[in-house]
Amino acid sequence: MRCCGFLFFFLTISFTLSAQSEWGLHSDVIRGEVYVDLEPIYIGHVDEQYPLDIQTAGRRALDEMSMFFSAMIYGWSFNYEVGERARGIEENLELEQAGTIQYGDPSLRVTDTLVKDMQLRVWADFHLNDAMQRRYQLWRTGTTANAQAIGYGPSKIDEYPGWIELKKMALEDAARAAIRAMLQGSERNRPKEVTGLISLASFPRYYIDSGRWASSARFRVQITEIIPFSVY
Repeated sequence: MRCCGFLFFFLTISFTLSAQSEWGLHSDVIRGEVYVDLEPIYIGHVDEQYPLDIQTAGRRALDEMSMFFSAMIYGWSFNYEVGERARGIEENLELEQAGTIQYGDPSLRVTDTLVKDMQLRVWADFHLNDAMQRRYQLWRTGTTANAQAIGYGPSKIDEYPGWIELKKMALEDAARAAIRAMLQGSERNRPKEVTGLISLASFPRYYIDSGRWASSARFRVQITEIIPFSVY
């Protein structure tokens, strides 16, 4: 069912509603959709707020959208140790966020909401200013490559880290898998370490796989340095 006026009232406290349709978007607008479970349970851990009321679910949707739009516009710098079992080197990816969009940014505008199957679905546009447009277009230059992968959240947790941290873990694992797959397709010899830049190409798709979050995501990747094992 379509959400009641109360939800729209809540969502517009900090964000302006936009009536634009997906087909009417301009080059300075990017768009995304998120789903928020109203009865969140993860690997046997019940969320501290259970079940979620619409106000809490709406806030979570906006927090998640801010994270994804930030990743699309600003992206991350990364350092990736490819790892090799024979040499006793662990695989490790370190991501450093290049910029963030804060909750309440008026450029993020909710366009539609829907409650269905115990989920709150929210669609929103983000309107890019001139500086953001220039940065966003850099991800579409010839120096970046497209990569896609599925990442997973932890299959076992001793202490519940919070809903958004779990989704972040799955997304970061998808980034690791995407970088690794791209290197396997382009490098004849396995490098020891790679540095570069990576951004989301669009909002990821989340689903539960064997009780844990899975994130299917598309990225844009720019490699800035490849360090071979011969250096060491």
